[in-house]
Order: sequence, then C-alpha cells, then structure tokens
Amino acid sequence: MIREMVKIDEELCNGCGLCVPGCHEGALQIIDGKARLISDLMCDGLGACIGHCPQGAITVEIREAEPYDEVHAPALQVNSEAGCEGSRTRIISRPEKVDSAGIINDSPKQSELNSELRQWPVQMHLINPQAPYYRNADVVIAADCVAYALGDFHPHYLKGKGLAIACPKLDSNMDVYVNKITAMIDQAGINTITVMIMQVPCCGGLLQIVKTAVSAARRKVPVKLMVVGIEGKVIKEEWQ
Repeated sequence: MIREMVKIDEELCNGCGLCVPGCHEGALQIIDGKARLISDLMCDGLGACIGHCPQGAITVEIREAEPYDEVHAPALQVNSEAGCEGSRTRIISRPEKVDSAGIINDSPKQSELNSELRQWPVQMHLINPQAPYYRNADVVIAADCVAYALGDFHPHYLKGKGLAIACPKLDSNMDVYVNKITAMIDQAGINTITVMIMQVPCCGGLLQIVKTAVSAARRKVPVKLMVVGIEGKVIKEEWQ
C-alpha cells in the first residue's frame, strides 16, 4: 500500500541515537553507526522521532510500504515505549549494604563483589550522550578488553561513574564517537574523563578520539589516562 513512512538521510545522520527512544514503536535502531528503519510493519509514519533528531536527518515520505501492524509491532520489542531494548536508556540502582549495626558497608568480601554498572547501554555506538547518568558525572571511557583484564574494575574504577566502551581497532564510524564525547562535555556537563586502555598499540586510538573531542568541545574537562597491562595490572596513570 502507499502510505507515509519515515525516511533517514544517511549523509546527515551522525548516529547519535536520540531518535531511538523517540520511536515508541521500536522501528529505529543504530546499526553500523547510522539510524536505520528496521521494519515497515513497525513504523506508523507519524514521525514522532523527527523532533528528536538534532541533525534534521529524519523526514516523512510517501511510498509503497507494508501496512503498519499495531497489533504485532509492539510484540517485536520488549518495551514498546523505549524502542530497541538493546539501546534503551536505563539507570541501574545499586542499594547500599547495611550491616547489623546500621553501618553502610562499601567493602564486600572478594567472593561477594557486585556489579557497579549503573546504566545501560554502554557501547559507544548505542549510548545517548545526554542520558541522565552522564549529567555532571565522572565518566570512564574504556577499551572493550579492560574490564576483562582488571579483576577489580568494578569496585575500584567503575563505581559511581558513567561508562562508555569502544574498540578503536575493530569499531567502525568512529567519527560518531568524537561527536558523542563532545556532546557529553558540552551538553551533559560531565566533570572528568578517565580513558582506560590496554598496553597494546591499537588501543592508543581511543585516547586520540577523546583528545579530539575535548579539543572540539566548548567546555574543558580534565582527562586521565590509565594503561592496563595484559597481566591485569594498571601500569600507567597520568593526567593529560
């Protein structure tokens, strides 16, 4: 049938992801660094996502498309109000542990270590740089391998911080990363950035991405570099 459908200009789209939660039907996802319409069935053509795109990359066109299925479209996602479940912005609450004397215990036994992740998503292509957990926060931008190498990553380096992860060797469209980090600085007002990379040549690209974003931002924030050896020890820590 001929009906109205959203259209995405890939030249204008920078992959920021702000349109994804704006689509209540879950028809949009960030794929390969660009917003994509994943199913005609899930798009009602009303264009509610248009106002969420800061680049003006989304418009409405009239074309041949499958009819919108309002019965089955919500079933194709876990949360019909948030778009793609994998990129839905979520804050994870971590209740404080209180012992029998009513004292908060922040030092669990090694066998009882809990996750300190307080957000979702974490991958740089999926994050919303203006999500509430980045506002006025200290942020860790870590290479993918860091959390696997450091056994104490959660309690010592992640606790109380926002997180974004990336691989400067394998990820594509990393210009989007520069834009997102710049948005974190200027729009979310983050306080500091800690860049955590592995002691391998390809990881150095992540620090350069952050430095480029910091240079492009209107605000200036302190940047700390932490280098992790493959044996699981922090071997370098310095402010840039």
